[in-house]
Amino acid sequence: MRPAYSPLAIALLIAAGAAAQEPNLDFLSGQTDGRGLREMLPAYLKQQVRSRRRTAPAPVEEFRRRFIAGLGGLPQRTPLNARVAGILQRDGYRVEKIVFESQPGLFVTANLYLPAAGTPPYPAILFPIGHEPGGKAYPVWQQILATFARRGFVALTWDPAGQGERIQHWDEALGDSKVAPSTTEHTILGIQCLVTGDALARYTIWDGIRALDYLLSRPGVDQSRIGVTGNSGGGTHTAYLATLDDRFHAAAPSCFITSWQRLLDTIGPQDAEQCIPGFLGAGFEHGDLVRAFSPKPYLILSAIRDFFSLEGARSTYAAVKADYSAASAADRLSMAESDEGHGYSSSLRLASYQWFSRWLKGQPAPAGEEPVPPATPQELACTKTGQVATSLSGQTVFTLNRDRARALNTPATVSRDAVRRRLGWREQTAPPRVRAYGSERRGELLVEKLLYESEPGIQVPAVVVSQPRAGATPRPAVLLTSARGKHAAWSEARALALRGAIVLAIDARGFGETRPESATNGGSWQAWFGDYDSAMTAVMLGGSLVEQRAYDIQRGFYLLAARPDVDRQRIHGAAQGNAAPALLHAAAAGVPFHRLLLDGMLASYRSVAEAPVHRGIFESVVPGALHDYDLPALAALFPAGRVLVVDALSPLGVPLPAEAAREQFRAAAGVRIFARRIEEPSAEVYAQLLE
Repeated sequence: MRPAYSPLAIALLIAAGAAAQEPNLDFLSGQTDGRGLREMLPAYLKQQVRSRRRTAPAPVEEFRRRFIAGLGGLPQRTPLNARVAGILQRDGYRVEKIVFESQPGLFVTANLYLPAAGTPPYPAILFPIGHEPGGKAYPVWQQILATFARRGFVALTWDPAGQGERIQHWDEALGDSKVAPSTTEHTILGIQCLVTGDALARYTIWDGIRALDYLLSRPGVDQSRIGVTGNSGGGTHTAYLATLDDRFHAAAPSCFITSWQRLLDTIGPQDAEQCIPGFLGAGFEHGDLVRAFSPKPYLILSAIRDFFSLEGARSTYAAVKADYSAASAADRLSMAESDEGHGYSSSLRLASYQWFSRWLKGQPAPAGEEPVPPATPQELACTKTGQVATSLSGQTVFTLNRDRARALNTPATVSRDAVRRRLGWREQTAPPRVRAYGSERRGELLVEKLLYESEPGIQVPAVVVSQPRAGATPRPAVLLTSARGKHAAWSEARALALRGAIVLAIDARGFGETRPESATNGGSWQAWFGDYDSAMTAVMLGGSLVEQRAYDIQRGFYLLAARPDVDRQRIHGAAQGNAAPALLHAAAAGVPFHRLLLDGMLASYRSVAEAPVHRGIFESVVPGALHDYDLPALAALFPAGRVLVVDALSPLGVPLPAEAAREQFRAAAGVRIFARRIEEPSAEVYAQLLE
């Protein structure tokens, strides 16, 4: 009689049996040379940033031109259609609740703070805000804006996309964003913008420029005395707006200015609107943002205990001070520090009041700061429901970007040259240098461990799995790579080797053993965006992780091709998850794989622009690809039957039904589409590579 096992016991027995069969494929356990593999990719990217640094600052016009190009250009000015939705009377000032359209149908909710005393025209302050809760109603922002108004300034602030009344993924049942917090919304939108070749900052900066247009349209504002200041994300946009719009006369970004080298060494790239594609590849730094405003008055506000590096802020200030001095404007650049954490603290606010009073009013500011009782978000709301989504509907960043994607009319066919240009392809057909780390027998199979040098600074851990045979008859080979690492693909590697193939299973950079620690902490940010730091740094360098991993795959191909026991005409490629677009791009760029198997690959870049929400696909994105091609067009480069697509994924990472996958790949009629059945072993699917 067979014993009755519980499902849990059965699962444990299966896991134990699998563990007994699997060889140790990792270098990190016991191999001295493997200990630094987890920091390899971040170290490589930082070195790439250092290698691009300029020996002299970029000319301001070049900096502005390339900055705007990195945004994807700026929209056209259209009517603001501004209206006052209400007025709130307060002690010493009043607040007008404003709605305007920064682009047709893209509604912006804003609060205009106006002095109750004094004689116009008044100097004015534009106040972009950071990621604090409540959007424009955050109490600290009210304290600053009301203080400016009481001191004779007009001040305007607005809700950024994804905050306050402008939540872009509003869910009526939740009463909040589907994907809160705001930085997550911003980065989901930012990745959608990347597939069309744009940056989220294209929209957020334009909102600020149009807010300035509205501010200057007010008859009580002195157009010759305009300042801009904000904290954190608002500090980011203070620096951006001051760089790009000459109508400002004084600026004071708070808790933002540092240096990119220090950012990469500490907290890494922040959310999408703070990361401009190609910025680091062009050798730009935070100092370039300040220089673009010279010789006008610029105050850097920093917190000593901020997560934005104070050391970076001080070094940037020292570097730019020389430029201001050379322009006989040394007194127009200053720095104020507060022994506090991240935020527009009282001492930084006082420094800001003094700065703008000096340069926009020609007089010292009153000492201290009178407390401002904050109004509620409902009192400051510009819409009836407190959300544009339910009061005004209209456009969102998602819908505007979707329309831009559709307008691109992405070609259904593509040339290899176009793929190479989009990737910045680096062709290398010589076999890489290899270091062997021994071998072990597993039943009928021999498992050889090795590292190969893909390029200086990148070592790729790999194993060769094969059946030992006498003689030198060349055999088919498979290069196999998985986003979860070579260990995760052991069953497929084993099955292919038992069918006679020589299998090279690799951990392309950032996968498996080379996964950076920052991408493995299990937090929600990693669940949404994967190895965000590495992927965004690669984008800011002007490239992508897809290209870098495709390069590692190219090097692995020629490692296999150099083996005398491999049939060079029958080298196949198989990849899983976010490794699949890298394999497809490598083959499309010219690496001569005979067949490809793409398992769990994002079906298309267009689907990312068409879906409101995505998850886990950032490492698969090539910025701007939709200008030239989509993933199905790459697959169409191969003869019929040579590309197998297994469980193509939606932008949310859900396998598509076979018919939906075929619809995605309709331009690639020769692609074979499989939707894996639950009971179907992977070995049977992968065996089709060797048919």
